[in-house]
Amino acid sequence: MVNKLNYSDKSLFDHLKELFPICRSITGDGISLSLSYFEKYHKEYQRLEFKTGEKIFDWVVPLEWNIKDAYIENLITKERFAEFKKNNLHIVGYSVPINKTLDLDEFSERIHIHKDNKYLIPYVTSYYKKYWGFCMSKKEKDSLKKGLYKVFINSTLKKGKLNLSHAIIKGNSTKEILFSSYLCHPSMANNELSGPVVLNALLDYIKTNYKKRKYTYRFIMQPETIGSIAYLSKFKDELIKKVICGFNLSCVGDERAYSYVSSPFENTLADKAIYSAISKFRSFKKYSFLERGSDERQYCSPRIKLPLITFSRSKFGEYPEYHSDADNLNLVTNKGLNESLDVLKTIIDAFEEGLYPKLLTYGEPQLGRRNLYPNLSKSEKINSVKLRMDFMAYCDGKTNIFDICKIINCDLYSLLKEYKLLKKENIVE
Repeated sequence: MVNKLNYSDKSLFDHLKELFPICRSITGDGISLSLSYFEKYHKEYQRLEFKTGEKIFDWVVPLEWNIKDAYIENLITKERFAEFKKNNLHIVGYSVPINKTLDLDEFSERIHIHKDNKYLIPYVTSYYKKYWGFCMSKKEKDSLKKGLYKVFINSTLKKGKLNLSHAIIKGNSTKEILFSSYLCHPSMANNELSGPVVLNALLDYIKTNYKKRKYTYRFIMQPETIGSIAYLSKFKDELIKKVICGFNLSCVGDERAYSYVSSPFENTLADKAIYSAISKFRSFKKYSFLERGSDERQYCSPRIKLPLITFSRSKFGEYPEYHSDADNLNLVTNKGLNESLDVLKTIIDAFEEGLYPKLLTYGEPQLGRRNLYPNLSKSEKINSVKLRMDFMAYCDGKTNIFDICKIINCDLYSLLKEYKLLKKENIVE
């Protein structure tokens, strides 16, 4: 008998650690292997493939890229630099193959360095223009002596496919909550792997805790930009019709402050949901859609306009380790991953408890006989019950729970505790 794999048997950090060494890109073996890793835990996933040359909106699916090795070797000393097998960020993503002897002056400008830190290896790609190049720390590049070098990149570009995967967890309603993350970067922990690792923990949470679901949940893993464009080319009409709230997950694994990129007009259910869930953390930061940079660009584009935000801790481009080899296993923590997961779990709990709370009595209910109201009018007890009274005052069955949070100045987690208590006493539904 084959033992069933349970995603929760490993810590989120352990999942991330297993995936970290894989050299991923927008196509190729790396992303396919990474998708397979999550698919083995969640059989609900369906693999989607788009062939090279296929037209997807205004884009075309590129050639499939794979790489086996790359390095620069000094012909005199035989010393090697920018070795791909030591760090896969050393190669410019999608580099064409090369095996030549070149003078340092002939290829020096193809060696890319980090603009701010001389000790870091940057992450650079060239998906849609034929190019080859390497990435080094400035310190290593400065150590290269003048002379001849063997420049070697063992890569392939050929007709193949673009892979992505989605899972639809059905509920009583066809209305959907969407969660999406990208899986196309090489060995970077926060910018690459934190999103998919948390996304799959959320999928596991919904399956385990909500057997009879009110809403349908859609989970998408794909290469950034080209993947979301491909996905929308196939499912845009369905998504526009069904999705009422969406979250793109990016950089959710460190322990810095929460942040989010709002929807274009900052007025969707997703904007309200994420604000209510993180407003208790006073250091959180909201970014305008003008500071977009991930797949929210496609999901919220003018002819799609899904009600979606991007949720992060340290937003892409806003932390010093971003797009470098410093975005590693020392940056991400199990605590950081789980705290991000908890934020999203709270939002799911709100949808499943009831998006539109409704008071079941005419006038205020008699809370005293239910031991929900202080019989002695001591100020501390009165203050403790004010939240309860304020909440019920807005339970009209038409105002969503996220709006109520903002109106009465309460975070979602605290309000959900009151909601569950009042439901247990048959005061609200």
